[in-house]
Amino acid sequence: MASAANEAPKSEGMTGFLGWVERSGNKLPDPVFLFFYLIIGLVVISVIAALSGVSALHPTSLDETTGAPLQIEAVSLLSADNIQRLWVEMPKTFTHFHPLGYVLVVMLGAGVAERSGFFAAGMASAVKGAPNALLTPVVALVAMLGNHAADAGYVVLIPLAGILFAAAGRHPLAGIAAAFAGVSGGFSANISPGQLDALLFGITEEAVAASALDPSWTANLAGNWYFIIAMTVIYLPIIWYVTDKIIEPRLGAWTGGASAGADADNPDPTQGDTALISKGLRHASVAVLFVVGLWVAMVFAPGTPLVNEAACEGVAEADCSIHSQLRPLYQSLVAAFFLLFLFAGWAYGRATGSIKNHRDLVNMMAESMKDMGYYLVLAFAAAHFVAMFSWSNLGLISAVHGAAAIQSTGLPLPLVIGLMVLFAALLNLFVGSASAKWALLAPILVPMLMLLGISPEGATAAYRVGDSATNIITPLMVYFPLILIFAQRWQPNFGLGSLTAIMLPYSVWLLISGVILIVAWFALGIPLGPDAPAEYVLPAAASVAGGG
Repeated sequence: MASAANEAPKSEGMTGFLGWVERSGNKLPDPVFLFFYLIIGLVVISVIAALSGVSALHPTSLDETTGAPLQIEAVSLLSADNIQRLWVEMPKTFTHFHPLGYVLVVMLGAGVAERSGFFAAGMASAVKGAPNALLTPVVALVAMLGNHAADAGYVVLIPLAGILFAAAGRHPLAGIAAAFAGVSGGFSANISPGQLDALLFGITEEAVAASALDPSWTANLAGNWYFIIAMTVIYLPIIWYVTDKIIEPRLGAWTGGASAGADADNPDPTQGDTALISKGLRHASVAVLFVVGLWVAMVFAPGTPLVNEAACEGVAEADCSIHSQLRPLYQSLVAAFFLLFLFAGWAYGRATGSIKNHRDLVNMMAESMKDMGYYLVLAFAAAHFVAMFSWSNLGLISAVHGAAAIQSTGLPLPLVIGLMVLFAALLNLFVGSASAKWALLAPILVPMLMLLGISPEGATAAYRVGDSATNIITPLMVYFPLILIFAQRWQPNFGLGSLTAIMLPYSVWLLISGVILIVAWFALGIPLGPDAPAEYVLPAAASVAGGG
């Protein structure tokens, strides 16, 4: 598949706005070097800001001596203390980067589920049995749920959707479009948290910690659970409608048969020994039930290791929240998904023969870590950018002044959130990596929105709406050339402009519906997940020693 992606045709004929997007984006450096260049710029700005006396009043801390709000001053990153901190704490800065542990733990299990064939067989079996009348919504739903399966959603489900549509006498490009819209346009939509939540909330936690606005706040993997379910419910009929009523009628009737796109490089995961595959899926289902049962037992069994029964001690009954008692459960979800993917993949592999012994299992886990090599390099650069932003105090100062500027406009908070979504969607046209963009934006946006009364979970939810909606129309999206190859197997003259044009209606409607959803969500004040309110109240000011 990788070689196919490298052979994608050039878009030399692209003109207009899309051509400008491609040319401008291609001029940007790799996200790793983008962070290093930003660090250099940050150093220069910190020196200028320190010499200019740039400062702000800390919103939640008081000077221990005077009792007045603590003055936060910009600190030069070329100061002796910061230079020493950079070199001495480099290992700590990298290894203590919150997203790193979250993502690596989940991927250890997901790598086994992917390499054993469980993800591919599960998705393929789910869509293969769908009746023709419901083929589009089933493909779209499985595609959205497939973001837990990482790359498998792109390399397995999208080409398979083309085959299934052709076999049903429908245009295969409509199937590819529907699956691409679900996997990538609905990237954040799902019915349960997963590795994306671990990645994004890890960065959010790092941003909150760096701001020092609320030292007690910790990431909750389920912090957007209710919201991503709502995204799934909203996006599914939109993808269904756009596919059946807008895209497929324009493509016209398909007369090319059912096998043009099914070649050796594009296998159907459900072909082969179907009895063996069914056996593997049954064993995997038992493994999933075992892990779920284990977690339920740890909530209700004697001793309740995942319930903090002491959370309500000394608290009035009216003020006691079940969510505060269940916080250990939410924080254990990273480990839960690790075991869920690991046991399901192991059970499937043992049943089908893709895992013959424990050495195969360990090798699959090792291979999954090899795939994370680029992420580790990116995390190293992002960790130092976020840390140095914190050392300079520029993040908090920018957040304070930015929040004041927004308040002065009189814009209602739901509208502010909507504008943030549009900004993330625009930036996504040029920087494809979800983690790179959020690591860049979170140090300013998260504390700024906290000061405006929007929770860190709310900031994360707004970002992920904008981040996913424009994935499917930017040529810089890493899988865009591969999707083009899939389409060209059915229609050889299908070009980059054709793919962008076919996906544009999905992008527009997903973005519009996403903005409406999150604006309405915040206007109504609905919790984003368990123990995750949309609104946020800063903790009372505390006295601290020292100056900026």
